Amino acid sequence: MVVEGALAGLHGEALAALGRLAVAGRMVPSTGWFLYGFVRKEAVISSQIEGTQATLRDVAVFEATERAEHPEDVEEVCNYVRALQHARARLREGEPIGTRLLCEAHELLMRGVRGGESEPGTVRTEQNWIGGSTPATARFVPPPPEEVPGALAALEAWIGADDPLPALVRAGAAHAQFETIHPFLDGNGRIGRLLITLLLERWGLLGEPLLYLSYAFRQRQPEYYARLSGVRAHGDWERWVAFYLECVRRAADDGVGLAAALFELHSADRRRVLVDPASTVSAARLVDLLPQHPVVTVPMVAELLGVTAPTARKAIEIAEGAGVLRETSGRERDRVYSYHAYLRALTGEG
Repeated sequence: MVVEGALAGLHGEALAALGRLAVAGRMVPSTGWFLYGFVRKEAVISSQIEGTQATLRDVAVFEATERAEHPEDVEEVCNYVRALQHARARLREGEPIGTRLLCEAHELLMRGVRGGESEPGTVRTEQNWIGGSTPATARFVPPPPEEVPGALAALEAWIGADDPLPALVRAGAAHAQFETIHPFLDGNGRIGRLLITLLLERWGLLGEPLLYLSYAFRQRQPEYYARLSGVRAHGDWERWVAFYLECVRRAADDGVGLAAALFELHSADRRRVLVDPASTVSAARLVDLLPQHPVVTVPMVAELLGVTAPTARKAIEIAEGAGVLRETSGRERDRVYSYHAYLRALTGEG
């Protein structure tokens, strides 16, 4: 495949959008402000593509309280975050992107959740298929198990070798090939999308996982599957790459707009707390932590700030009085507070 003509134009647009996203991530005092929400947004949407119902708000509440309406779905999303964090740490240690790293990520992804009985972290030794009740009626039948190790080894070698294709295009091609190999009994879609994130970082296109690409994939989900099927059935790499590059541009542009909106929102909220005559140092410190902890409790704030429970409670009361935090549990005891405007901006929910 040659990246020329219309594909070259799409590649240039997607690359420029990624550059803008990288700049947006560097324009705030702490990249962690965006990483919390952007990583979890990707985790939530990637999991929703596979059928989970958990929302980002559900995940934030669970992380603060260990309570959830749909705990199994929330745990799947949290596992995705753990898998990504582990894989990024291993990259920093010098681990190559290959079968071993993907198996480690898969073991964390599937630990204790739906499909967790299907040999987490282990390349399959059985035939799998997509759609239909048997391979004969399936929409797609991946390679037989005896061919999977060799196919993964070839993919790993290609990832580690020099190639004339641009890195951004290679990441999309690697995803399509991984999905075609389908090396695990379950969880292939999420690991395949995580692979793109890791490759963008390894190849220097993004220093942090700020691209929530699953957002664009899910908006065009039927086409996402159709383009992957086109590669498998007809070797139609050009249409897959064009679709993928369009999704990268769209997700990156959305991320840039969201980053600006979140920064503006948080700056305004910080000012509202600071101008309150009753404001305290602890209240100001709490507001600075909220983008990474958008749902809090009094014990949680006390631990984060290293203060007593009464001091933490006072800080929350000041943030609540300024309209920054909102009590969401409706309880008198063990109350839960949400940075509601921030979560609303992240999720697009009302």
